[in-house]
Amino acid sequence: MRRVGPVRLVRLTGVLALAALALSACGIRTTSIPVNAGAAPSRMPCEISGENVITQAESGIPARVYLVCSSGLASVERAARIPEGGAGSDDARRKTAQGLLDELQARPSAAEREAGFSTSVRGPLLVSGSRKGDPAGTLRLNRQPEDLPTVALAQIVCTLAESGATDGKVVLGGPGGYPARGYACEKETKIHPDTGVPTTAPPAAAPTAS
Repeated sequence: MRRVGPVRLVRLTGVLALAALALSACGIRTTSIPVNAGAAPSRMPCEISGENVITQAESGIPARVYLVCSSGLASVERAARIPEGGAGSDDARRKTAQGLLDELQARPSAAEREAGFSTSVRGPLLVSGSRKGDPAGTLRLNRQPEDLPTVALAQIVCTLAESGATDGKVVLGGPGGYPARGYACEKETKIHPDTGVPTTAPPAAAPTAS
């Protein structure tokens, strides 16, 4: 085995030192330290811009519905098949509610999906008018409201609360004999729709014709 002499060892050490110094002078570090560049830019802004603002049935009436985005609820503009001129009568109110629920059940458009929107409302979901003894403004569904997924119910309540289908007070019932209940769309409902939809005292029963 060949042994390295002291003089040659000193020269080799000097060469290595000069190489390290040269790398340092060029701005190249001899050790690498991970650098946190922060979170990557979000690709789900929950906003739709430009000509894609109003989507779905373009021949309908502009309406606002609430979809799921980033674990919360955010509104989108839709062209929905609802009565023109508002929901003045009970029948118009029912048709308005049905048109909005149809939009909630529809698959989000390509622009909405690209922005991160989805829906938890699954059909078929149908609306009928109130029954005798129901509170004023009651809308009855073909499914019991409390049996719906929590996020889906939040979507429905917040959409109806800001539409012509109600006067801001959402009263829903199901197909059975259970009494209708009032629901509220609060700020917390939109932020955390999976935590439950607050219930309210329903208004008085609608007067019956004599």
